Amino acid sequence: MRKLLFENLIRLPLTEPAPSPSDAAMEELIAAIDKTARRRLGRSLSIRAVDAGSCNGCELEMHALSNAFYDIERFGMRFVASPRHADVLLVTGPVTKNMREALERTNNATPAPKWVVALGGCARDGGCFASSYAVVGGVSKVIPVDLHIPGCPPSPTDILRGLLSLLEYVDTGGRAS
Repeated sequence: MRKLLFENLIRLPLTEPAPSPSDAAMEELIAAIDKTARRRLGRSLSIRAVDAGSCNGCELEMHALSNAFYDIERFGMRFVASPRHADVLLVTGPVTKNMREALERTNNATPAPKWVVALGGCARDGGCFASSYAVVGGVSKVIPVDLHIPGCPPSPTDILRGLLSLLEYVDTGGRAS
């Protein structure tokens, strides 16, 4: 054990390179979301994350939006603890039988206008868990979904682009811009 400890003190840490998009491009994307949200809602966007039974891959990418690189709170977007304060329900994973009622209650507690986003392949159709006895299916089998963001898991940039496309679509009255 001591040998391993000393080796780790000498060896450089293993890290991944920083994400490829430039800081300016990320700021532009988040600023566009904030501008569209303020135009549509009169305020910034509030997101309620709901894990309906996922493997946590999508949650890791979703929570990366709050890290030092993306830091969406500097643009006013934030994750909220209560569905009563949310504009967007960001649902991950296939809906399990145990989470069906909780998801329905969360959706009912969210005030209008609200949008439901299914994040990842599992939330779309159940993914590799679809044939399980414990899974109802994708989010759209339980509550109406406004947007599906594909990926396993989708990157934080894909999540931001999806939110922007949702807000732009809604802002134009349902017409693609």
